[in-house]
Amino acid sequence: MRHISEPVFCFAWAGKSESADLKIVREYREKYKGVSKILDENPAILEAAARDFKTLSTGGRKGRGAAYTCENLLRALIVHTIEGDSLRGTIVRIAESPFLQDFIRLGGRRVMDFTFLDRALKAVRPETWKRINALLAGYAREAGRMDPSEIRVDTTVVEATIHYPTDSSLLWDSYRVLVRLLRKGRALLPEACPHRFHDEKARRAHLAVTRYAASKKRRRYVKKCFRELIGRVRRITLIAQEFARRAQASHSLTLRALGEEIEKFLSPIRTVIETAERAGVRGETVPARERVFSIFEPHTELIARGRREKPVEFGHVILISQTREKFISDYDVMEHHVPDQRLGLPAIERHERLYGSPPEAMTADKGFNPAAEGRAELESKVNTLAIPRKVTDWTTVIGAVRQRFRAGIEGTISVLKRSYRLLRCPYRGFKSFAASIGLSIFSHNLVLLARPPGR
Repeated sequence: MRHISEPVFCFAWAGKSESADLKIVREYREKYKGVSKILDENPAILEAAARDFKTLSTGGRKGRGAAYTCENLLRALIVHTIEGDSLRGTIVRIAESPFLQDFIRLGGRRVMDFTFLDRALKAVRPETWKRINALLAGYAREAGRMDPSEIRVDTTVVEATIHYPTDSSLLWDSYRVLVRLLRKGRALLPEACPHRFHDEKARRAHLAVTRYAASKKRRRYVKKCFRELIGRVRRITLIAQEFARRAQASHSLTLRALGEEIEKFLSPIRTVIETAERAGVRGETVPARERVFSIFEPHTELIARGRREKPVEFGHVILISQTREKFISDYDVMEHHVPDQRLGLPAIERHERLYGSPPEAMTADKGFNPAAEGRAELESKVNTLAIPRKVTDWTTVIGAVRQRFRAGIEGTISVLKRSYRLLRCPYRGFKSFAASIGLSIFSHNLVLLARPPGR
């Protein structure tokens, strides 16, 4: 059984030391004290997270309690996000800081292992983080720290942790991953995998395609190497498919787990083979929606936003709604990209569900301007709709004021990317991707409210 929380004496809050006299140390401690105060004043936030944390363990048969409370886990995840460190680094930082140990209320127990903290992070669903942020928004509204009547919205891309994908590199990824798993399986079930692997030949074909793809003189040679690479990946895929079938029928739990892992890769690898053959051999133009950009993160999308410094990005688009006080009142992580001009009305409808009424004013850039019928619908819901039809609309006096207000969200997006790990998501799977963004936005709002009013 995992308890939600337990009373713990804290000794490091008022610790006296020479370093505590430094301004930066005082601000650091005041930030965490403010966050702790907000969490204590909102027990519903902890209860919402506890419902998911309790799935981590059901308790032993003898009724032994879990080593850490739900409060320990939630506060440790907040430290992980605020500090911007890896899971390993976060655990080391907590273990070396009595102040942070008091913040997460360990009560003299040793720090949890970083693998358990990773499990705790993945246990909380994306929907739970949305509910938690809504609870925090309600508290901020009651405290007079947030007014949802005026919002600004914008989108940004959070990248997945993948290398730049090419057909050749994806084929090589497919080959080496399947061969690695098959070699592991051959040690457990030799008769199911008697085949020879030709790693060096596949690697040479991949390197030839990579090096000479832009050469007009070696075009026929590149195409020959590309066909060879596709053939080798297709052969290894058939071998892996048969091995996975036999492994999953085995009585060995290790073999069954290995078969499931191989099966997980087979579907995106088949897509990689098909699209590589269509593009590299037949010369077809394959749409991005039919491609896979990583066999490890098959949910990743190609986002072309027309930016000069980065024409394409690989990840997912998120929509952010923010109030004048810089509080992020709503967000949406899109598994499938939706054009900006179709996002205005859903943002207003979600705002109405969360806060009881649509915003009085909404500001966004030109990309959010819908067609004539869509704009009329937006104007019927919002008293002041400051979405320019063209850039020159910002040149009026009122337009310039709205533009300055809208530009404020750009700074918040920059802070989220630099300090709250929204530049690139380090977690695997779309569920963990969306959950980590929810945790980052919740932590941002916590730190914002922890500051004294006016700062």
